[in-house]
Amino acid sequence: MSKQNRDRAPTNTDGDIVNRRTILKAAAVGICLPSLATAAFAQGAAGKTIRAIVPFSAGSGSDVTARTVLERVAEKLGQTIIVENRTGAGGTIGAGYVAKAEPDGTSLLMDASAHTTRPFFYRKLDFDPIKDFTTIGSIATIPLVMIISSSKGIKTAREFVDYAKANPGKVTYASGGSGSATHLAAERFRVRAGFQGTHVPFRGGPEGMREVLTGRVDFYFLPILPALQFVKNGQLVPLAVSTNQRSQTLPDVPTLAEAGFPDADYNFWLAAFGPPKTPDAIADNLHQVLNGVVREPAMTKKLAGFGAEPMLMSRAAFDEFIERELKVMGPLIAETGIKSSE
Repeated sequence: MSKQNRDRAPTNTDGDIVNRRTILKAAAVGICLPSLATAAFAQGAAGKTIRAIVPFSAGSGSDVTARTVLERVAEKLGQTIIVENRTGAGGTIGAGYVAKAEPDGTSLLMDASAHTTRPFFYRKLDFDPIKDFTTIGSIATIPLVMIISSSKGIKTAREFVDYAKANPGKVTYASGGSGSATHLAAERFRVRAGFQGTHVPFRGGPEGMREVLTGRVDFYFLPILPALQFVKNGQLVPLAVSTNQRSQTLPDVPTLAEAGFPDADYNFWLAAFGPPKTPDAIADNLHQVLNGVVREPAMTKKLAGFGAEPMLMSRAAFDEFIERELKVMGPLIAETGIKSSE
């Protein structure tokens, strides 16, 4: 890809200009470049503008989290980072753009867990989630909590499953849309627990939570923050968190494995990827800075404000994580017949 093509105003497949572009600059001139003033990095992205593609809408949880982290990354690098929301087709447009970019460290994809479900929703993708990306680093996970109305009188996930099995086909579960993280978390739990139910999709979290509060819909896996006040006042009962570790926000709530349902966990995560064949020297240096930023106490506090928690692992470990997710998501989507609403 030529420099001219990289610098022109980006468009989606319909020719529309992307819906948001933000330039994040270093806080001051002459910032020390920690470990990045290496010869290897100098041959790549050092001193150049970095374009970070967010394949989700501006203002979404993934977008806000990515921008917050990248602002600090720009300061640490002493470089300008342009953040663009390149949306459409379930994030395939933005992801596809980075998959075809030059592997010089100047293009990043700030993707979420949809990275491992797109191949099963969009069979005609012109990129592969493993072969056509270089993992830079995991950033954060947003735990989802399984909630029910306190009026149900159910206190544990095991009690709920017993109830669901005793009332086959009568249980309902909300989501923020077909194929969304909230839907996939519920389906993974339902399949692993072995009960039948009816999916009730909503346009967003508030609508679904309202129906659960009234008891008209039985349960919902949603991010913790929107539900927190209702958990604290006793209107909602948190039965389990979707992640394989307990949430710092609800430390007394067990994981699904702890509740008796191993291999039912679902991680809603955010991570950074580069184009394929990005040199390890460049990817490793970007990983080091990104990892350091996420570890900072101030950043951990900011992430908590979004309901997110640091998700830190080596590049190799994250590669293995992606491969495991693909092996889990494919059969789950095939078995349940889930279709993406986008």
